[in-house]
Amino acid sequence: MLYFAPHQLWPLTTGARLRDYHLACQLAHKGCEVTFVETLHPNDIKTKAPDVGFRKLISLVKNRSYTPGKVVRGIVGPQPITVLNLFSQVMEAKLTEVLRDDDYDLVQLEGPPLAAYLSVIRKARSRPSILLDWHNIESELMRRYAESTPNLGRRFIARRTARLLEQTEQGLLENCDAHAVASNRERETLLSRAPKAEVQVIPNGVDTEYYSPAAVAASLERIQETDRRLILYVGSMDYHANIDAVTWFARSSWPELARKDPELTFAIVGRNPSPEVLALASKQIEVTGTVDDIRPYYARALAVVVPLRVGSGTRLKILEAMAAGVPIVSTRLGAEGIEAAHNVHLLLADGEKEMAASVNKLIGSPEMRTRLREAARELVVSRYAWPVIGASLYAMHEQLMRIRSQSNSRLHLPTH
Repeated sequence: MLYFAPHQLWPLTTGARLRDYHLACQLAHKGCEVTFVETLHPNDIKTKAPDVGFRKLISLVKNRSYTPGKVVRGIVGPQPITVLNLFSQVMEAKLTEVLRDDDYDLVQLEGPPLAAYLSVIRKARSRPSILLDWHNIESELMRRYAESTPNLGRRFIARRTARLLEQTEQGLLENCDAHAVASNRERETLLSRAPKAEVQVIPNGVDTEYYSPAAVAASLERIQETDRRLILYVGSMDYHANIDAVTWFARSSWPELARKDPELTFAIVGRNPSPEVLALASKQIEVTGTVDDIRPYYARALAVVVPLRVGSGTRLKILEAMAAGVPIVSTRLGAEGIEAAHNVHLLLADGEKEMAASVNKLIGSPEMRTRLREAARELVVSRYAWPVIGASLYAMHEQLMRIRSQSNSRLHLPTH
């Protein structure tokens, strides 16, 4: 199997890396001979990943993203900027070489931005089956961004990009053998576009042992400060949806919470905080940047907030908090795609007053916090643990292998 990802394998600093790493590991553990192809940005520092049983790890280096030429081509040309950013002739030549050196049965492509390489994979002599793993419906995400941004220029570019992405996605739906999505809502969306496509739900997951309440509590022993009570947000802080979420929460809901409890701290934890996020830092708002271990923050958190207003897909941050035993307040969009019920596994709140009121309710009710975190922990162990999800993905590949084997048998039937 060739597992082709549009990013570096290690370290696990984004939701996309977490999903790809754990899914590829599960396939390797079940006996697949996995060659993992990672994509590095020109400025990425090559990091050594732990040995998890992959047959090979191959690194490709892409060109710079969002160059003036690519931006112009993304506006006036037939391909979206997200696809242009990941394509280079050097990468195409290297991938051709990789496919020539070994006969692969299966290729798993991680997302529509890799669409430009589909033709290369289809030309491979082994004619591998192709499974496309949709982390998000990219056109939907871009359209939601266009609807939310106040900048007219960005809105125009986002709408244009959304239309091009939808065309790209349609081609992938018609030309890949199977598709994995993170939620049933996304499955229904894709099937409405391509009713004959093979689309199955492979949800995002969480390492339920690493984020167990016991492991989270033990992590506090490695740090000195344990007394501050936190309201916590976790995410890559250079991603526009996360930037919008924390700035909106900090300016709308947080002032009331801080006024009622001056000892409370809003902790924004995640890599590469943007200037807008850095500007939020104050006596009661902590912006950490990258941290080596998120678990001490979960251990001190009274609640995790997920005030997302744009975006698509399912949130690993919610699954991590559930596994860690931290109660959650999320917008409905933030919890989209997760089989969690309001007031059973988490609290759902959309408006700024509703968000603040729900957080206050959690702070004031230890009984509610206990009830929510126990139900949430039970849910992630039974439904969202990586071995459970990996078994479903492996079954998809087994089915593709059976179809491929039957097809090859028909091609080699003796003639009379």
